[in-house]
Amino acid sequence: MRKISPQAIIEDGAVIGEDVEIGAFCFISGEAIIGDGTKIAQNSCVYGKTTIGKNNTIFSHAVIGSIPQDLKFAGEEVELIIGDNNKIREFTLFNPGTKGGGGKTIIGNHNLFMGYVHLGHDVIIGNHCILANAATLAGHVEVGDYAVIGGMTPIHQFVHIGDYAMVGGASALAQDVPPFCMAEGNRASLRGLNLTGLRRNLNRNDINELKSAYRELFESGKPLKESASELLENTNNHYVNDLCDFVLKTKRGIPFERKSI
Repeated sequence: MRKISPQAIIEDGAVIGEDVEIGAFCFISGEAIIGDGTKIAQNSCVYGKTTIGKNNTIFSHAVIGSIPQDLKFAGEEVELIIGDNNKIREFTLFNPGTKGGGGKTIIGNHNLFMGYVHLGHDVIIGNHCILANAATLAGHVEVGDYAVIGGMTPIHQFVHIGDYAMVGGASALAQDVPPFCMAEGNRASLRGLNLTGLRRNLNRNDINELKSAYRELFESGKPLKESASELLENTNNHYVNDLCDFVLKTKRGIPFERKSI
């Protein structure tokens, strides 16, 4: 059974699922799709072609799907897609995609976006991520599964953050963070593996394999991509494979202190 405030504005054409709650003074676009069980608190707005999955909780004063903050945007059809079971806290701002980035911003499932988080155009977020208060992602940023981004942290456009990575609060990240790693500082650089996150999800043998691979990649002083290629040839551990594959494919580079041999 829906619970929709009579003070909410819902344009004709909007698709509203079962058991949806929409608070007072909300605005819902006629192109929006709201999945079953989603709750949208008072004073929140859902603009444009925005699809919101099931059982999401959107807190007050969130702005979802407003046009991209990109001067090249000329009114073309773009889209924001949000999965299931996300918590989107107060005063968050999520933009859709742009023509130059594929036209879609995509958010997965079971994520927590704390207050004042901004997701720019064409951002892709995986599953089970946590973005703390005022984390700010520029356009085209990609974040893998189980990643954590600390509060007050800006992420430069086109940066890629891997699975199980962590970026410390009040950092400024301009380069890619490989999976399983932790970065911190302004400008942020690698500080080691995200061991706290890994211990929650990986077994000891896999963590030990990643420790060895991290030392070889970032502490041996050898050329980074040469080390990654050698590791790929000599390991069967799929986590190490993921780490090395990320290193070989990085476009913005990886921030770490290079040591001489």
